[in-house]
Amino acid sequence: MTAKLNETQIAEQLAALNATAEEGCLWQRDGDAITCTFTFKGFIGAFGWMSQMAIWAEKLKHHPEWFNVYNKVEVRLTTHDVGGLSELDFRLAQKMNRYFS
Repeated sequence: MTAKLNETQIAEQLAALNATAEEGCLWQRDGDAITCTFTFKGFIGAFGWMSQMAIWAEKLKHHPEWFNVYNKVEVRLTTHDVGGLSELDFRLAQKMNRYFS
């Protein structure tokens, strides 16, 4: 089972995630979650990316809260089992940034 991260660990993970974002999304802390909005060229790009991320979510056994309208995908990651942020949130966020184009 994954463990809830403490404030120092969250700050370190968030800084590392955003330092490697390049063309990805800059993630923000939102209470017990991290959030980001990805913007694509069109609906097909957004939906295709969501399909890729669904496969990664299944592999990690960690599923995002997300909302899609046309070319935008709003993502919120938190680990409900631990009541806050865990390593899984940051691993999935890294995958999301890596596959964003």
